[in-house]
Amino acid sequence: MAKTAALPAPDAADRAGRRTGLEREDIVAAALVLVERAGPAALTMRRLATELGVGTPTIYWHIANRDELVSEVVRLQSTRLAETKVTGKTARERVYRAARHIWTSSIEHRSITSLAHQAGMSSLLTHHLEAALVMELEAAGLVGSDAAEASRAILTTIVGALVIALRDVSASPPDYRPDALWAATNAAITPATRNALRTASDLDALSAVTLHAIVDHFVPA
Repeated sequence: MAKTAALPAPDAADRAGRRTGLEREDIVAAALVLVERAGPAALTMRRLATELGVGTPTIYWHIANRDELVSEVVRLQSTRLAETKVTGKTARERVYRAARHIWTSSIEHRSITSLAHQAGMSSLLTHHLEAALVMELEAAGLVGSDAAEASRAILTTIVGALVIALRDVSASPPDYRPDALWAATNAAITPATRNALRTASDLDALSAVTLHAIVDHFVPA
């Protein structure tokens, strides 16, 4: 009589993944915390395993690769951002607050913002906040192309400010940094303006002023 083939013994990844009691959600949440604390570059399967006190095979038991891990981290943060409530007494105020949430969340969680940007998932990260903005625009009376145009104008303003806010000026050669370029410019501008341009701007305040102007332009008083 033919012998029945023995089933293969579970490999190390199987044993480790089952033994730890970790769930996929636990790993993704820990990954998000790691990125927030140490930056996007810190998110590796090995570093995450060390943070959780398990072997690297345990991470691979739940998540196939870093790309999948990144997408899950971005989705988790997007879901958490969806819990943000929009407040305000007038339509304009509520639209402004909805827009402002996109800016503040991106700055407050800049490591996640950078991670999403690197992975091409910026729209996924802010989708729920953008949807909240569009709903407020419709509540203010803007529908169809009017709502779309207003939303895109607001988002363009926010994204432009984020590019400036999140760029690493220290990575540029000293002679090519804004303050050095303004100091050396031969443009016909006054010394007072030249010196003012060499100083760092308050991007948070500028973003607020610009958003107010855009919202006031599109949303009826």
